[in-house]
Amino acid sequence: MGGVIELDDLTLGYERHPAVHHLSGAFAAGSLTAVVGPNGGGKSTLLKGIMGLLRPLSGRVRLHGPERRDIAYLPQQVEMDSDFPITVLDTVLLGHWRRAGSFGRFDRAMHAAAIDAIDAVGLAGFEGRLLGSLSSGQRQRVLFARMAAADSPVILLDEPFTAIDARTTADLLALVLRWHEEGRTIIAVLHDFDQVRRHFPATLLLAREAIGWGETAAVLTEANLERMQRMGEAWDQAAEICGRGAA
Repeated sequence: MGGVIELDDLTLGYERHPAVHHLSGAFAAGSLTAVVGPNGGGKSTLLKGIMGLLRPLSGRVRLHGPERRDIAYLPQQVEMDSDFPITVLDTVLLGHWRRAGSFGRFDRAMHAAAIDAIDAVGLAGFEGRLLGSLSSGQRQRVLFARMAAADSPVILLDEPFTAIDARTTADLLALVLRWHEEGRTIIAVLHDFDQVRRHFPATLLLAREAIGWGETAAVLTEANLERMQRMGEAWDQAAEICGRGAA
C-alpha cells in the first residue's frame, strides 16, 4: 500500500529560514512512526506542516485518502484554562465535532463512545469532574480519550508523554499500540530512544534534514546518531535564507 502522507521536497520554516529542509518520503498507511532528533530539529514544525498550520516554503504535503479534518492532532503541551468550567465528558465529546456539526448536537451513540473512551484511558467515574481539578497526567488521559472518540484514521502526537508519570505513560503508550493494531496511521514526536526502539517499527531521524527514515533498527544506528549530533552543533541561527527550490 502506498503512503497515506507523502512529503515532496518539503521545506518548512519561518520568514524563509528553514526548520525542515527539503524532506521527501512517505508515511505508509497503517504505519507507526516515531519522529526523533535534537531540540530545534524541526520535529514539531513537521507536524504543523502536515496539519496545514504552516505553509511550505517549497515543496508540498500530499494526502492520499484522508483529508486534514480527518487527522487527529495533539500538539505539544496543550494549554488548558483551569478556570474554564468544562467537564471531562464534555471535553471528550468535542472529539465528535466533525460528526456533530456546527450546532454541536451529540447523539446517544456519541455519548456512549465518549464514555467508552474515558474508560479506555483509565478515568471511569471522572465524567463529571471539571478539567481544572485534574492532574497533568489525568488531563493528558482526557486528551487521549478525546482523540479516541474522534475515531480518526490518522493521528499525530507531539511529545505526548512529556511531563507525565511512568504509569500514565505506560497506559497511553498501550493505547497508541492498540490504535496501530486497528490499522491507524500514527506519527509521534518522541525523545526517548529506548522507548522508540522497543515499540515503534519505523523512525524518521530529523535534524532539519532527514538523517534516516525507515526501519527503526536501521535508522537509530551509532553512526546516524553521531551525525545528528554533529549537525546540531553546526547549526547557525543566523544562516542565510534558503534559496534552493525557490520560485
